[in-house]
Amino acid sequence: MMVADDRPGQRSVPNERYRKGLPGYHDPSAGIGGAPRALSPLTLRLCLAVFGLCTCTALAIWLSVMDVPIGFVIALVMLAIAGVIDIVVIARRKRRGEPG
Repeated sequence: MMVADDRPGQRSVPNERYRKGLPGYHDPSAGIGGAPRALSPLTLRLCLAVFGLCTCTALAIWLSVMDVPIGFVIALVMLAIAGVIDIVVIARRKRRGEPG
């Protein structure tokens, strides 16, 4: 696929503009009022994962003490495990230097 260049006398290189990235692509506020480009929301995702881990763990402990059917406790433990896995993935991506 060739990307057309609007300037006369300039030959277009296939997909070169797409390899570099288009300015403001996926950012509806790009260029409005000098808004910076959107960054990866890794820190927010980390906060939500920690909150979910703490909440699910506390609820699982509370429900097990209250003698609730084991299915609810197992579901909360599985969600807590998913939170731990998400925290590990986020920490790994942050260590690699991804923004956010």
